[in-house]
Formats: sequence, C-alpha cells, structure tokens
Amino acid sequence: MQPFHVHSGLGVALDRASVDTDQIIPKQFLKRVERTGFGQFLFFDWRFHPDGSERPDFVLNQPRYRGASILVAGQNFGCGSSREHAPWALADFGFRAIVAPSFADIFASNSAKNGLVLCTVPGNVVAQLVTNCNTAPYEITVDLEECEVRDSKGLRSSFQIDPFRRECLLNGWDDIGLTMRHETDISRYEQSHVMGRTFECA
Repeated sequence: MQPFHVHSGLGVALDRASVDTDQIIPKQFLKRVERTGFGQFLFFDWRFHPDGSERPDFVLNQPRYRGASILVAGQNFGCGSSREHAPWALADFGFRAIVAPSFADIFASNSAKNGLVLCTVPGNVVAQLVTNCNTAPYEITVDLEECEVRDSKGLRSSFQIDPFRRECLLNGWDDIGLTMRHETDISRYEQSHVMGRTFECA
C-alpha cells in the first residue's frame, strides 16, 4: 500500500456519531473481489435518491467538497459489522485520513491494513474542525511522523496510534508486505525443506 508520512488536503465534515459500516458501504455492493471500485457506492443511501440521482443536501455531493481527502467525523465511526469493504470504499473515494473522537476497533484495524490513517482527537478539537470545514475550502494536515493534526489557522492536536500500525503505515506495509520482508528467509527455508525431503518408491 502507499506509504503515509504527511498529507495535506481538503477537509469535509460528516457531523454524525456512530456511523456504521453498512452506511459506509451497503451490503448490496459487496460482490466485488477487488479492493477497487467501491468508492462510487460510498454512503450510497445518503448520497443518492432511490432513482439514483444525487441528494444535493448531502455534504459529499456539494461542489465545494469535491476532491476532499480528509474526513472529519463523529464518535464511534465505523461501528457495526466487520466488513473490510468499508475502508476500501473510503480509500477508493479518495480519503487518506479520518479524524474523529473515537473509532470502532475492527474498523480501525481494517483501516490500518489498507493505508487509511485514523486520528483520534478530543471532541472539542473535532467540533472546531467541523466548524472550519463548513467554511470550505479548508485544508487540514495529518502528520503521521509527528502524530499531529493541524491547519493554517493555528489548530494543532496530537493523536495516539499503535506504534506497530504507525510503522506499517509509514512504510506502506500491508499483511503481504510484512510477510515479504522475510522473503529471503522464506526462500531459504523452502529450499532446505525440499532438499531434505526423501521419497519412497512403491
């Protein structure tokens, strides 16, 4: 996955608490086996009318937020089922980071494995970010090297992240990447295992 160090991008606020994974990516769109192609269905029931037309009042449909890459959300974001498609959809839509007071545990784990940085900051900081996002365009910086969220208006807030998750995100290591770091040792073991095998003929 793409390494994450420092990212500055347009912020957009989804000022709702306990946004669950079925709202992030509804179950009827979980038929693909690739990680791509889910962005078009992100928040589908909130973004579109039953006839498929856009709901103009939903924040992601407003022209001033097109291209936003940092989502500001309410507490307990990503609750509900454990579907990994939720971070796939967010990343495919173009989000690199999410800032919220808290996240559901399984969603947080799935996000880290897919290159999406989650920043847990105090509720008063989120409230200020929401206010600032509503005066778009508003740029937010997520600095994973310093574990800090900041903006051009002087707002700064540190966030905590599991050291192992942080290292993986900084280096762009997903589960396969972590395994391939030991490719030489794996090859050496496989070679010695094959060389040491004996075969009996009937």
